[in-house]
Amino acid sequence: MSETLKLVGARIRDIRKSKGLSQEALAELAGFNSSYIGFIERAERNISILNLEKIAVALHVGVSDLFSYVREYEDLAESESRLKEILSMLKNRDSRDLNTAKNVLLEIFERYDHKG
Repeated sequence: MSETLKLVGARIRDIRKSKGLSQEALAELAGFNSSYIGFIERAERNISILNLEKIAVALHVGVSDLFSYVREYEDLAESESRLKEILSMLKNRDSRDLNTAKNVLLEIFERYDHKG
């Protein structure tokens, strides 16, 4: 599975959720069936540029906005490989898992900072 497909799928999912849309609603707006949106978000289907454009229009964003995670990920230096590993682990998790991970990190950093 392509890392780019994973990142684009995650970005589409995040934009869709931020706009309060279900997969079914986005699919209807973009002219697809709902299972296709799920396949894209899970990086199980390669997506054409034309279909990316349809999704971007349905989400009221530019096509380039669907690639922002790709740019952020690629901008990380090789020395930040651990950060890339962490991002890879987190990017396809649900919001509850992400909140848990955030809270765990905050607690670790708070304890670490107080040892100082």
